[in-house]
Amino acid sequence: MRQRIIAALGISVMAAAGLTACGDDASDAGGSGGGGEKMTIGIKFDQPGLGLKEGSNYTGLDVDVAKYVAKEMGIDEGNIEWKESPSAQRESLLANDQVKMIFATYSITDTRKEKVSFGGPYLTAGQDLLVKSDNTDITGPETLNGKKLCSVTGSTSAQKVADKFAKTVQLQKYDTYSKCVEALSSGAIDAVTTDNTILAGFAAQEANKGKFKVVGKTFSEERYGVGLKKGDTETCTKVNDALKKMVDSGEWQKAFDKNLGTAGLTLDPATNPPKTFDACA
Repeated sequence: MRQRIIAALGISVMAAAGLTACGDDASDAGGSGGGGEKMTIGIKFDQPGLGLKEGSNYTGLDVDVAKYVAKEMGIDEGNIEWKESPSAQRESLLANDQVKMIFATYSITDTRKEKVSFGGPYLTAGQDLLVKSDNTDITGPETLNGKKLCSVTGSTSAQKVADKFAKTVQLQKYDTYSKCVEALSSGAIDAVTTDNTILAGFAAQEANKGKFKVVGKTFSEERYGVGLKKGDTETCTKVNDALKKMVDSGEWQKAFDKNLGTAGLTLDPATNPPKTFDACA
């Protein structure tokens, strides 16, 4: 009798252990069936119309595109952790696996391709200038000599102006574009330079209406890509498939109109919405 009781207890313990193990496996693989898998995605926190954090809310075109792509990959919106990704930190965030993907006005360049992989592009913008609404002497990059110009550390925008246009420009760099806009408002600088999409978002903010204007003379082509860890072709393929579906379904246009349509921004129909996506490598 005693032996039968001990044997029964042993079977019960083994069964309980088996159930626990099964439960752990189901939790680990939650993304495949129940949408429980989590993902960390990098965005900007201070770019209205593109990537903006207000309290616990995240809004903008980058955010909406990221949500769509993540959903197509089996990740529910509630399981996305948003991580701020300043321009100068994007490569290290991907290399160190702190984020899975980055949607942060991340222009695809040959130099960056040496360190990261890109999906997309999902938007093509152009570099421009933001000035005070009453400014009449800055009409393009060739009129910036002797002016105080602001951009962000790690961005391609500031370097492009310094290299190609204004040799005597007084270049100031901050870690965020919102600080550049604050400096423009106070008169500490004369102009802010970055992509027209970003500038239009700031000009359209309720607190800024009537204060600033976008010059409207673009002088570059900026193809926004989805930043991925170098060599992650599997995720890249999934991203491109999701972006194509977003464009074909009309959801891309809805997202653009919702986030940037009210900023009065007109984009080149030859490149927006995107017609083709770069090969994954």
